[in-house]
Amino acid sequence: MTVRPLVRVQPEDFDVREETLRLTEGRKDVGALVSFTGLCRDEAGTLSALELEHYPGMAEAELVRISQQALERWPLTGLTVIHRHGKIVPGENIVLVIAASAHRRAAFEAADFLMDYLKTRAPFWKKEHFVSGSGGRWVDAKTGDTEDAARWTEKENRS
Repeated sequence: MTVRPLVRVQPEDFDVREETLRLTEGRKDVGALVSFTGLCRDEAGTLSALELEHYPGMAEAELVRISQQALERWPLTGLTVIHRHGKIVPGENIVLVIAASAHRRAAFEAADFLMDYLKTRAPFWKKEHFVSGSGGRWVDAKTGDTEDAARWTEKENRS
């Protein structure tokens, strides 16, 4: 069975339960489901919103490409990647990754891989808006995110 990932980039919120059911309802081949939901933090009360911009068409294509890489590496029975854009206030959902597989290890590793690659390769730009009303600031990529993503290449090279 060929698995086609569900990939969406949207301004609207998503329903984790609904997306989980879409991958599992009526299925008997799913033995593991690993999900990750990224939420907007308030940064100790200083952040009023996080604004995510993307390059339409390019962002979706990159998410599909990353998802296809996960499907090639692990025996997944289903995969969902949803990323929001626009202004998101603290407590709201930003990103959802759900990896389904017959076995837990594949689901865990695929979800971890996807988040590492989404943080470093997906064309999204983040701007923080502060409660103080001071001008927003663009968020730079974190070195730790790049190091996390690099470990997947290292694993590939060791194999």
